[in-house]
Amino acid sequence: MTEPVTDPANEADLLDAWLAGGTTPPRSVIKEAVKESLAALAERAPGHSVEVRIPPYAAIQCIEGPRHTRGTPPNIVEMDARTWLALATGRLNWANAVGSGTVSASGSRAPEVGALLPLR
Repeated sequence: MTEPVTDPANEADLLDAWLAGGTTPPRSVIKEAVKESLAALAERAPGHSVEVRIPPYAAIQCIEGPRHTRGTPPNIVEMDARTWLALATGRLNWANAVGSGTVSASGSRAPEVGALLPLR
């Protein structure tokens, strides 16, 4: 099954509507927004001490510090795409997201991601 083709100018509107509680946009639109926003986070805070995971779309390592190379990283932030995009755009507060359980942040360095948000 193929997804409908969307106009790139309309993709931001689709995401805004979704984040406000509307209809879910095509998977490709969500994937692109997640990847672009994670790339912006990695650019803002280059490094390898915290892994940010937005399954099933993408994961990055960021924040300067010791590089993790084997097994489960000690500092992990994980959430769904909707939560990530709401945080990245400033529609959701880090403390509220962690407090409600929509963000899983483990390790002493994981909360540093919250200080980098929103990305705008």
